[in-house]
Amino acid sequence: MSVDPKDLDPKDRDALLRWRLALGPEAEKTGSCPSLSALGAGAGTVDLTGDDLEGLDDALSFVYGERSAGRGGSKPYLPKWLGALRDFFQDDVIALVQKDAIEKKGLTQLLFEPETLPFLDKNLELVTTLVSARGLIPDQAKDTARAIIREVVEDLRKKLESPLRTAVMGALRRDRTSPIPIARNIDWRRTIRSNLKGWDAERKRLIPERFYFWPNQRRHHEWDVTLVVDQSGSMAESVVYSSVMAAIFASLDVLKTSLVLFDTEIVDMTPVLADPVEVLFSAQLGGGTDINRAVAYAQEHYVRRPEKTLFILITDLYEGGNAEELVARLRQLVDSRSKVLCLLALSDSGRPSYDHAMAEQLTALGIPCFGCTPRKLVDVVERVMRNQDLAPLLASNDKKGERHG
Repeated sequence: MSVDPKDLDPKDRDALLRWRLALGPEAEKTGSCPSLSALGAGAGTVDLTGDDLEGLDDALSFVYGERSAGRGGSKPYLPKWLGALRDFFQDDVIALVQKDAIEKKGLTQLLFEPETLPFLDKNLELVTTLVSARGLIPDQAKDTARAIIREVVEDLRKKLESPLRTAVMGALRRDRTSPIPIARNIDWRRTIRSNLKGWDAERKRLIPERFYFWPNQRRHHEWDVTLVVDQSGSMAESVVYSSVMAAIFASLDVLKTSLVLFDTEIVDMTPVLADPVEVLFSAQLGGGTDINRAVAYAQEHYVRRPEKTLFILITDLYEGGNAEELVARLRQLVDSRSKVLCLLALSDSGRPSYDHAMAEQLTALGIPCFGCTPRKLVDVVERVMRNQDLAPLLASNDKKGERHG
């Protein structure tokens, strides 16, 4: 026998209502769950009842149930039920439902309705969806889509910029302290590490006794960093992170950065790499792959001083072009003393799906081939510029199956 919702306090009633929505209409058939209408009646903490509540239930059943439409026989109105969903669930749940609606029920086109976009959870997956299908975005929704992409990209940049700047400047610094102690020159990593004894547990803050600073002299283009990025459909997340990392590299005077995107064609994004959103709106996700052609282009245009070149190839190595020429070309880069890396994925998981046979050939050339998170790439770049062995850093990738070799 089910509990009477009237006997529950508002918070308990809302909790039971969330479970009912999550489990779907089948939950009521057990006899232990009150009806949706009974749970929605009365003064709970969530202000959603009647048709709106049924509409939300209908939408969730559409995404996760067996039927192909709601009670009315049509697809649910996305803006309305996404907005209603926020009354009940946290952001991570909303993001999951949104992802499932797109992938399982083919609601991608609905995402591009101008009134829908503001209700979507703004995350990396949404950005890859918008970029991948931007040709479907109507003119009246393009500004909103661009604004969403910029918001997510800027958030990613804020999280990665300080660690990357610290790593690069730390690898290239000449003096231990700066003669001009200004905020922009603070060496945060060394300052924090050297002042851990100043941690105030009660106030939960670090009180430094001394600040350390980077050298103040300006040094230009000590390293050339070239990113050659596969923009085939399977590499969508890698393209997003590559555009962000390239923009951060480009902001550092000590680096000369170039960015080349490719499928079977080549798009040189170097002139606009300071703006990741512009890069992403120029990307053509999907299509074939000619890695050899892209490497040849980057080698010809951007490898000027090999011993100071970090050449980062980001691809799953499924080559549609000339594989023998690709291997020979990469061997030339290695022999010229360029630092060559192959990132099989640049993503939050760092877990790649890739051509193992090609990775085997590149590994034999001495080129590390591994899946990588953006945060780990920061550490990799620092080690390369310090001329340190990458093996200890990549050892964890071996255990997770993220590294070839």
